[in-house]
Amino acid sequence: MENSIFFCLRNSSGEIWENYLQHPFVQSIGNGSLSENSFKYYLIQDYLFLIQFSRAYALAAYKSETLEDMRYAAAAMSNIIDFEIQLHINYCSGWGLTLDDLSGKCEDIATTAYTRFVIECGHRGDLLDLMTALAPCVVGYAEIGRNLAETPTVGQKPNPFKSWIDMYSGEDYQKIALSAIQQLQSLFKKRGSPDRYNSLSSIFNQATRLEIEFWEMAWKQQE
Repeated sequence: MENSIFFCLRNSSGEIWENYLQHPFVQSIGNGSLSENSFKYYLIQDYLFLIQFSRAYALAAYKSETLEDMRYAAAAMSNIIDFEIQLHINYCSGWGLTLDDLSGKCEDIATTAYTRFVIECGHRGDLLDLMTALAPCVVGYAEIGRNLAETPTVGQKPNPFKSWIDMYSGEDYQKIALSAIQQLQSLFKKRGSPDRYNSLSSIFNQATRLEIEFWEMAWKQQE
């Protein structure tokens, strides 16, 4: 898949993608030095983020032109609503956060900016635009998880974020990311063209910048 549209977009993004992968928030998760306050803020916003992303996949189902694409979008939405959100709630309880803590907070500006950008891409464009906007999150977390799991210092001392690293580096999530790459490639074959590349690259880069701002949002909560 190294020649797929995802990797073309990823590679052409240059330092934007690297800044996403190497953000201090991510590195501090890897070495275990991130403050609890910062991580809890991230967890709360990630819960709110997941709710909006389920809506993005509902929009993807609406935008689908084939039954196959509709099934993919519906399955992704169902997975978020029926499983991923509950897993997130369970995970947060281990950090002392209740459902009221999660649902009772307002979206940070960074959360609103990112999620509404994704949804707007779907409203004004087609399914390829929407899936391009989703890709940095879905696939990026898999790459971050792998990178952190392969870091030599990880595992040498107790890390309170090891379960987070294990989740995103694990086989189940890696399969989700690969499926997203394949779906994007399928859509590009049907709807993409050289004339669209610059537009898709712009969407991909902006979504990645907004991912960086999502990290930065939580990083600023360091005590």
